[in-house]
Amino acid sequence: MAEYEKPLPRQADPALTQPFWDAAKRHELVLPRCLECSRYFWYPRQACPLCLSPDWEWTKASGRGRLHTYTIVRQPQNPAFNDDVPYAYAMVQLEEGVRMISNLVDVEVPDGVQIEMELEVAFEDVTEEWTLPRFRPAS
Repeated sequence: MAEYEKPLPRQADPALTQPFWDAAKRHELVLPRCLECSRYFWYPRQACPLCLSPDWEWTKASGRGRLHTYTIVRQPQNPAFNDDVPYAYAMVQLEEGVRMISNLVDVEVPDGVQIEMELEVAFEDVTEEWTLPRFRPAS
């Protein structure tokens, strides 16, 4: 595996978020789902933001959704991404009802990017420890 020289995610609360990253390593997308109201939410937190129940569990998600909105990055804030421009930074509306921010891959930027296009998760193993979820056009 080539050395990955871009910034990696920082976990504010590893005890809360590590199950997400462990699932990503297995190429599975998981989301918090409330055991009280049965709704999914994103991002992980101590209690359901909808009903405030502290009882929730990680649940495997479909990995499918639609492009809600995006921006085309032409001048990245971090020079580590200079070789990637232009790239699409996207908000994906997952089938489970939550929105997740990620990058779009396997699509011509900007011409191939369209609001409401169907997407599916694609995992990138960037280091031995880190696998990042990205989204690509659904097949």
